[in-house]
Amino acid sequence: MRRSSSKRKSQRAGAGTPSVSELDDSALERHVGIVEDETPMEIASATVPSSEICENASLRLKCLLRLLDKGEVRPEVMQKNLKLAIQVLDAVYIDEAGRRTPEEDDDLSEVRADAVPPEVRAWLASTFTRQISSHRKPGEEKPKFRSVAQAIRAGILVERIYRRMSSSSFLQFPAEVARNLKLIDEWTFDVFALSDVSAGSPLRYLGIDLLNRYGVIHKFKIPSNTLESFLNQTEAGYCKHRNLYHNNTHAADVTQTLHYVLYQTGLMNWLTDLEIFAAIIAAIIHDFEHTGTTNSFHVMSGSETALLYNDRSVQENHHISAAFRLMREEDCNILVNLSREEFREFRSLVIDMVLATDMSCHFQQIKAAKGLLTVPELSVDKSKILSLVLHCCDVAHPSKPWLLHRHWTDLLLEEFFQQGDNEKELGLPYSPLCDRNNTLVAESQIGFIEFIVEPTMAVMGDLLDKILIPLRPQSAPVRNDHRDSISEEKCDAGGEVVTVPTTPEKAKKEGSHSKISGEKITRPWDIYLEENKGKWKELSIKGDTNLSNLHFS
Repeated sequence: MRRSSSKRKSQRAGAGTPSVSELDDSALERHVGIVEDETPMEIASATVPSSEICENASLRLKCLLRLLDKGEVRPEVMQKNLKLAIQVLDAVYIDEAGRRTPEEDDDLSEVRADAVPPEVRAWLASTFTRQISSHRKPGEEKPKFRSVAQAIRAGILVERIYRRMSSSSFLQFPAEVARNLKLIDEWTFDVFALSDVSAGSPLRYLGIDLLNRYGVIHKFKIPSNTLESFLNQTEAGYCKHRNLYHNNTHAADVTQTLHYVLYQTGLMNWLTDLEIFAAIIAAIIHDFEHTGTTNSFHVMSGSETALLYNDRSVQENHHISAAFRLMREEDCNILVNLSREEFREFRSLVIDMVLATDMSCHFQQIKAAKGLLTVPELSVDKSKILSLVLHCCDVAHPSKPWLLHRHWTDLLLEEFFQQGDNEKELGLPYSPLCDRNNTLVAESQIGFIEFIVEPTMAVMGDLLDKILIPLRPQSAPVRNDHRDSISEEKCDAGGEVVTVPTTPEKAKKEGSHSKISGEKITRPWDIYLEENKGKWKELSIKGDTNLSNLHFS
């Protein structure tokens, strides 16, 4: 059965590709000539196939399927058309792969050899790159076709039926805590002050407040006593190893920083309620039951955790596993009223976000994010963006005011030094920056800022601009005071009336959600990164970087 060339062209130019079910016997007769066409199609593997070529390949496969059902297809016809389909798919995949970033080569190519001292370079390499096993061969894994992730939708302005729970003792915070939380929308929020006024329970109050502000408690029907129990147990897990840095205060700091990005940039309007819920919980549990030591220490010492997770993202896997085990307990199951589909989506997103906080994935993650910026039309899995945001929040303390950053630095380095003391006792070599007698404090922080934090915050800001600018109305108002649209709720605390702002819920509902300077988001972190780097350089020149000015408890 043969059709003329002109007839074949007219068939290909038909309106739309029919589905398999639409190919009845008469339609099959009309299209079968395309399948048996002996004229090869020209497909350049280096370019994207045209829509006509893709449509033709799809139609051929559908005709083949019907012919197979009827038992009327010859082997040579099937072989020819399958080869054609493979050729089209390969061309599409090559184009998609070319627009994506190649796999990270796990080196410090952007860090000049003479830019930082050897010890600092070793720390950067051991902490922020992933060591590739010697047995792994480049290109060993077969490429997999991946569909383009869900496109960016226009702003999500969801009307909610939301009832505040102001009469519940669940939201009756102590007066000082409530006053402190009124500053939670600021980049300069002092989480140490919150820890002080909350009697060492900053994560509990901050978690309740944020989940309430975003309407999550009501939306997903979280019992108040269950949420309170979950947060109390989470806080206890953070305090399990009495860490100086990786503790409940750090978790609260990262969660508050994530809230700033969600709310002040307007990123929350790009997300569903479930995605916001998962993002906040991921921040809350991202270092749950942290041991105060690095993944490398676990691997080198052969810890039970390293054995359990086969030396791969040891602590991050434990944080996730332990947190979900906690949420399986009846009195801590904050996910009890999620549907099966909601639970799977929630769990998948939390896993992706927390695993991305493994510092050895840093350069791979940043290179992939930079690749997204080169794509003309951003179409990306939201989990990748949220994973980058959480990673940024996790390393963001150098972008906060100096006193906060210096405090965090001193706590972190003392935690490093305690690991170094353990390494010495075990006869292990010192990990970078863990030798308390030979560590270059100022130089390490300069390198940390220049090669890790600044590029990370920059690419996050650029991606947020690319995502959010199309979502904003052209006449978006410039707000100098973020409290302009705040609705405040009274909260009785020991006979004193205080107010707790409920801005994200109202802002998302009304569409007034971010500080806008021109067309781009404001980036307060840039100012503090520059200031703090300058202070470390001054201290480096003076040689005054000792940690004796702080007393650790």
